[in-house]
Amino acid sequence: MSGQDNNPILATRQGHPVTDNQSLRSVGERGPATLENYQFIEKITHFDRERIPERVVHARGTGAYGYFEATGKIGDEPATKYTRARVLTEAGKRTQVFVRFSTVIGSKDSPETARDPRGFAVKFYTVDGNWDLVGNNLRIFFIRDAIKFPDMIHAFKPDPVTNRQEPWRFYDFVQHHPESLHMVTWVKSPWGIPAGYRNMEGSSVNTYKLVNAEGVAHLAKFSWVPKQGVKNLTSQQAAEIQAKDVGHATKDLYEAIERGDHPEWTFCVQLMEDGPHDELDFDPLDDTKRWPEDKFPLLPIGRMVLDRNPDNVHAETEQSAFGTGVLVDGIDFSDDKMLQGRTLSYSDTQRYRVGANYLQLPVNAPKGTKARTNQQGGEMAYYVDQAGANKHVNYEPSSQGGLTEAPRPGKDYHQWVEGHLGRYQTTRTRDDYAQAGARYRSFEDWEREDLIANLAEDMRACPETIALRMVWHFWHCDPDYGTRVAQAAGIDLEKAKALPPLPGKPAPGQDRPGPTYSSGRREEPKGARPGRQAAE
Repeated sequence: MSGQDNNPILATRQGHPVTDNQSLRSVGERGPATLENYQFIEKITHFDRERIPERVVHARGTGAYGYFEATGKIGDEPATKYTRARVLTEAGKRTQVFVRFSTVIGSKDSPETARDPRGFAVKFYTVDGNWDLVGNNLRIFFIRDAIKFPDMIHAFKPDPVTNRQEPWRFYDFVQHHPESLHMVTWVKSPWGIPAGYRNMEGSSVNTYKLVNAEGVAHLAKFSWVPKQGVKNLTSQQAAEIQAKDVGHATKDLYEAIERGDHPEWTFCVQLMEDGPHDELDFDPLDDTKRWPEDKFPLLPIGRMVLDRNPDNVHAETEQSAFGTGVLVDGIDFSDDKMLQGRTLSYSDTQRYRVGANYLQLPVNAPKGTKARTNQQGGEMAYYVDQAGANKHVNYEPSSQGGLTEAPRPGKDYHQWVEGHLGRYQTTRTRDDYAQAGARYRSFEDWEREDLIANLAEDMRACPETIALRMVWHFWHCDPDYGTRVAQAAGIDLEKAKALPPLPGKPAPGQDRPGPTYSSGRREEPKGARPGRQAAE
């Protein structure tokens, strides 16, 4: 069976034709993803098992222990106004943390000078159990729907035939996803090569929710700001370092901690009232977009200090396991589709990579509380985390001394969910080019020069069709941006500008048309529904 241009039809391992490989099924455009996303679950769970035992992504990394100290405030207001998470509300309280920094695409022994986003994963061992905050150093990502994650990583990884990272594969993927232009602009600038782990920012990337004792929620994005300052490398500087050392960032962090020069970050949060925020040109759940800091300022909520190196890299750093679903009460999920997909994928990866009992390893086990689950068996179990008064009872509920449920810490957070079940792409696409252009204009001259040089080198390694389309994209982000890339790479700018818009994509600067349904009519607006609601 063949489709457009006689290309073979994409099909699942069950042989089912794939008619939509772009979007999860969700309840409405912004609603939660559904469990019967069979195509996605089959796709992502197979992707999670593609490498053993090395991580599929974030294989090269290093870690350190330290502590987080909360201010008890969010900005100038009591943190309890927004959240009941005790790790954030108890002023002066220190919570032990383990942090793993990493590159994304390269293998375990790849150079740390790679042009690549940097992973920034923090495990908080709180009094209410573990909280994992897993993100990167650039606050955004290439895609906004988790069903595209395996495709993206395949395109960025080495060619399955040549075993080399080929620029044309990267840009062949990017040219079909204008939302990626923002991240490309960051990664191909000096910000794509941090000077070291101590001198880079961190971010949740995904949108979460903070929930207070009354059950009221606010959308939240978390960020780490290094007190050592941000430092990045040009391509030439990175090449000079790589000629002498492929693990310079690991060495820098290790030696700094050993000599007592403990790196520190300010922990900040951006807040937004829960809801769709139609006044914005982007969806706040879209992780290819930054929240403008002039509208949503970075509010300090604490600090983190790293002061101890692991005793054993394999036992601690390499077997450390993080997951976006590891939250504590007072911090909750949003309907960010990347967050929803990562929450399944990350923990599934750890069970496959480390084993069914990966949470029993000391680096992953909670320290501020004790695991009591009634779960038993599995590969390499070395204790049973069931501790009821009656050891014969490994189920719940029971009247014979088994485990019991904990009391509720506050009012439940209730979110109204309503919509047509289907596959949706966001209709708010006008900022796909705008934020990338704004970032280009915000760079210093030397950063723009390095960005243009890096892109021009890549364009010269791409087929003309891909290079022309990428110049078309860059020109729509900012005319100077596209013009300079074309000139540096020897590409015909006028030929690139004459290209038609991408088939099936909205024109640059425009929103995607909304969905239609079997009646042929657009969805009629329902009555006003609360975005958040406390339990009665």
